[in-house]
Amino acid sequence: MTEIYVDADACPVKDEAIRVAERHGLIIHIVSNGGMRPVRHPLVRVVVVPQGPDVADDWIAERAGPGDIVVTGDIPLASRALAAGAAALGHDGRAFTKDSIGMALAMRDLMRELRETGQSKGGGPAFSKGDRSRFLSALETAVQSALRSPP
Repeated sequence: MTEIYVDADACPVKDEAIRVAERHGLIIHIVSNGGMRPVRHPLVRVVVVPQGPDVADDWIAERAGPGDIVVTGDIPLASRALAAGAAALGHDGRAFTKDSIGMALAMRDLMRELRETGQSKGGGPAFSKGDRSRFLSALETAVQSALRSPP
């Protein structure tokens, strides 16, 4: 059965993901390394992992598989999810695919290098209402696709 996994640290669309999961009766795992408020809903599983680099990512990657959906802003986690057969969505509604993940990883590495050498100072644009709307639409599409396709 399809489940949704949310890499919740710094995720601006947790509430939206929960609403979509509720609408479809899907279990949703909200995974972080702390600071989460309790959610009292039988479909929501709040998972608090120990502090440390990539601990939440590892928890998600070890569990997500075919038919599941991973919501993350972390491109390496999106790559791991795709390799496991899960769908992966960015917070802005961008669907990561097997065709696009290589370029996304390369751009991530390039931008990190530019920041480290001082050639780039800032991040991307601020999260907008349009990003939130695109995310809701993309998650709804991903859920419907997952429910139509057997894992």
